[in-house]
Amino acid sequence: MKIKFLTVALLLAGLVSTAQQDAQFTQYMYNTININPAYAGSREALSIFGLYRTQWVGLDGAPETSSFSINTPINDTNLGVGISFINDKIGPTNENNFSADISYSIQASADYKLSFGIKGTANLFNLDINKLNPKDQGDPRFQNANNTFSPNIGAGLYLHSDKAYIGLSVPNFIETNQYNDNDVAIYKEKINYYLIAGYVFDLDRYQYIRFKPALLTKMVEGAPLQVDLSANFMFYDKFTAGVSYRWDSAVSALAGFQISNGLYLGYAYDRETSKLNNFNSGSHEIFLRFEFFKGNSNITNPRFF
Repeated sequence: MKIKFLTVALLLAGLVSTAQQDAQFTQYMYNTININPAYAGSREALSIFGLYRTQWVGLDGAPETSSFSINTPINDTNLGVGISFINDKIGPTNENNFSADISYSIQASADYKLSFGIKGTANLFNLDINKLNPKDQGDPRFQNANNTFSPNIGAGLYLHSDKAYIGLSVPNFIETNQYNDNDVAIYKEKINYYLIAGYVFDLDRYQYIRFKPALLTKMVEGAPLQVDLSANFMFYDKFTAGVSYRWDSAVSALAGFQISNGLYLGYAYDRETSKLNNFNSGSHEIFLRFEFFKGNSNITNPRFF
């Protein structure tokens, strides 16, 4: 049974007034560019990525997220560049983020590279006040949608090899108040801190079966610490299957298929472990990644990240 939109909108408004977090992704291990600019160009390929996520299906006003990105190394340099776009809809709000990333990598050891990245973001935020069903329809504050623009800057570190990675990042250093009513901030954009890590184990001598545990932690003031743990298996460099657990929030099933050398399709289904489980039928996330590898690339392809 669906919940009345007004009730959900008020619930979501209460959540964002405490601390607005960045868009949430279950398949974060493939979508790193959105949270860490140092990832740009790290796969040594031109990588095109598109993702769609619908969260808490059946719950009116629930989050709906679309993401698109392109990143690539620059030939004969240590630089990588990328651009990305995220559209995040929650109840009466519609937020668009346009980002540009640049990274610089150094050879830290025989197997590892250390990358430094900077992210610049333009944020377009829209609050359609009329969707809140105001009691007083004549109130001048509710006659028009509220639109705001705010720039931001972020940075990240990314240590990686063909089999392992660890990264630290802050995508947005500037805290902003996206909507104010009588000098009271209704919607606050807080600083999000990320730690990611993963390692690929070869379970047989021929590398037919690979196992990769991965971790994402996200910390933001005014919200509980988010911890995502995942375990994925890759079979014969073609099919990937695994599970993920978001601490005190959701459990997920993940699957992927390497359609061709450069084309990969991934899907995830989340089921809430909180009380929200009573009011929705889960969350769905699907993505498609297409890559152009150079003929002399040293990257093990395909890989998990």
